[in-house]
Amino acid sequence: MSHPILSEFDIVFAGGGTTACVVAGRLAAYDPSLKILILEAGQHTLNKPIHVQPYQYPFNQAPTSTTVTFHVGNPSPRLNGRAPIVPSGRCVGGASCVNFMAYTRAPASDYDDWAVKGWESEKLIPLMKKLETYEMQPDRPTHGFDGPIKVSSGGCKLGIADEFIQVGTTYHKRQYADDTDDLETCNTYSPWQKYIDGTTGRRSDAAHHYVYNQAHNPNLHIWDGKRVKRIIFQDKRAVGVEFASDPVSCPDADQSSSIVRASKLVVISAGVFGSPTILERSGIGAEAILKRCGIEQLVKLPGVGENYQDHNLVFVPYLAADEAVTMDALWRGDSILQESLAEWNSNGKSLIAQNGLDSKIKWRPDDEELKAMDPAFQPRWKEFFQDRPDKAVAIFCVFAGHVQPLSKPLVLPPRKYMCTGYYTLYPVSVGSVHMNVTEDGKEEMDFTTGFLDDPSDIVPLNFGYKKTRELLRRMASYRGEVAVGHPDFPEGSAAACRETSGPVDLYAPDIVYTTEDDEAIDRFHRDIMQTTWHSLGTCAMKPEADQGVVDARLNVYGVSNLKVADMSISPLNVGTNTYSTALLIGERAAMIIAEELGITCI
Repeated sequence: MSHPILSEFDIVFAGGGTTACVVAGRLAAYDPSLKILILEAGQHTLNKPIHVQPYQYPFNQAPTSTTVTFHVGNPSPRLNGRAPIVPSGRCVGGASCVNFMAYTRAPASDYDDWAVKGWESEKLIPLMKKLETYEMQPDRPTHGFDGPIKVSSGGCKLGIADEFIQVGTTYHKRQYADDTDDLETCNTYSPWQKYIDGTTGRRSDAAHHYVYNQAHNPNLHIWDGKRVKRIIFQDKRAVGVEFASDPVSCPDADQSSSIVRASKLVVISAGVFGSPTILERSGIGAEAILKRCGIEQLVKLPGVGENYQDHNLVFVPYLAADEAVTMDALWRGDSILQESLAEWNSNGKSLIAQNGLDSKIKWRPDDEELKAMDPAFQPRWKEFFQDRPDKAVAIFCVFAGHVQPLSKPLVLPPRKYMCTGYYTLYPVSVGSVHMNVTEDGKEEMDFTTGFLDDPSDIVPLNFGYKKTRELLRRMASYRGEVAVGHPDFPEGSAAACRETSGPVDLYAPDIVYTTEDDEAIDRFHRDIMQTTWHSLGTCAMKPEADQGVVDARLNVYGVSNLKVADMSISPLNVGTNTYSTALLIGERAAMIIAEELGITCI
């Protein structure tokens, strides 16, 4: 069957998420004569309020949202039979246009652990600096001050965050630091900066700051609503991309396929779910997967779709004082919204330029906390964390407002809330992402998250519930727990949830949990623990013999003129919200491609 060939470009990007925007934007700026095409299944994000107004980020996760794709994992006995849902960005700019805008960076050692030539931290730090404008403390050696991505504290301060830090530095006996994203500082309470422009109050995403700002370049093209089917090869050289109108973005469009040719390079940048499945549809992958899907094998590459990793997150809601400043009224659309929008439109300030998340700790347990944790965590602590003081076990934080958990949305009465978030950064469990074909020939995804498969992974979550509850109980804005969002403790338990008129004393005794209480917490986490939207690893940059998919220069093994550039190349987990790593991969990929094309990087 022949497909119409629309035109030829120098470089075609299969997917238009965060990393694609960085690479395409940089290359277009380095050499404006390059003909570049980005194919993106989702829609444009240019100046759309849901993407540029920071407070709107939760609306992208609503069940009816078309700005993300909701991937449903296989049911798991470790999750009490639940089928976990993992969203990924589905729009120009990808996750950078829908994420929580939390500015976090991994310890430098994470990149050294990759042990990949050219990706050592000393080579990457200049790129980390190049990509950002850090609007906080000046003259910090690992931060950048004139890059495209703006980092600030947002449009207004939240007192709830100060309370969290105050309790953390007294009751929790940890230090304070004004910057825990200097690539090494760990285990201290700190403010949490945001990917928000401190001047305009807008989200700082890859679409607006790498590609939309180059609208004057007639050679940089973005075709939205186009779903990539497969890569076209001549022999084993990638020469083009087959795509069709996306049925979600363009439900009334003709669904027949077209082909666009690439004279220099094809870059797959469709994310952790899209990139491995595009490779499989193109005949690159494990023999058994391709065979069951009826796809002729071009290259046997068993690592495709393996090594899926994420962080494990739990949200737990609490009641907040009436006088507390929270995001709840804005998220409900109450009358204060119009007032806040007017201020934001005039000066970029107000709660519109907020995500409700102003403080955190990259937490490592002390000796006392380690003793209180289930022994199942001890081997993992000794093997991985003990002698790596820059690596946190989890991030603990507090939201000023109620954030809906993906796995158990709650309908709560209108009032003010706080919410703890705690998520582990280096869980052991891994999963996989593959394509599958049903008996009636329909394509679907075979997705195994692996969440909590390793018995050590749930231990820091169980401890995190107890520790964050103790922190919140001591905060001035605390007014009790929202019982439906907590473990179902047995009747008469000292841990039973209740509404109160205020916090307990700073040095009041901790809640004592019984074995039955601990079982309730464990059950609760298996029922509710979710993705942190930090998926990675399914086209790993590792040796081919070690289930790798791409080499150090992002070339797919066994073919030519084909690279992968997105979070799927990350060979190991990274101790950070992954937007910073996706941007970094984009900057490094742009350098690699520019070098190979003989273009000077500015």
